[in-house]
Amino acid sequence: MNAILENIMTRRSCRAFEKRRIPDADLEQILTAAVYAPTAMNRQTWRFTVLRDAEQIAQLARAVGAAIGREGYNFYEPDTLVIVSNLKTNANAIADAGCAMQNIMLMAHSLGVASCWINQMKDTNGDPAVRALLDGYGVPADHDVQCCAALGYGNPAREIEHSMTAVHYV
Repeated sequence: MNAILENIMTRRSCRAFEKRRIPDADLEQILTAAVYAPTAMNRQTWRFTVLRDAEQIAQLARAVGAAIGREGYNFYEPDTLVIVSNLKTNANAIADAGCAMQNIMLMAHSLGVASCWINQMKDTNGDPAVRALLDGYGVPADHDVQCCAALGYGNPAREIEHSMTAVHYV
């Protein structure tokens, strides 16, 4: 089987991370994969804000949890959280983020690093408490958070059945 297809077919989301640090060299490769993702009209107006401090991640998770009414929300306590933001005026921001996230998750998987796509920031990045933290972490004021990647080591979720019946040839 083609190595890229095998990587795609074996990657799963992880929702329980170990307390183990991702090596800097591996994280650098993951972030390089992110910035090499395609963007609409090659604008590359995104920003990848990387949090590696457990207390910063927990603080942001608590603020997001309060904004969505989920006490104890914690982003699954990853080693690293990559916040993917883009200009508020970019009509293709979520598509650009999706391409970057796919690259992040596949590169991570190829290095033995687990990942999970975090959606809650898309709807909460305008909350005053969340925005104050984002400002403090250097997320540009003219950006909206599109999504986040929780990264670390752990056990991925269960196998999921996929069906080629979703494919329709004309």
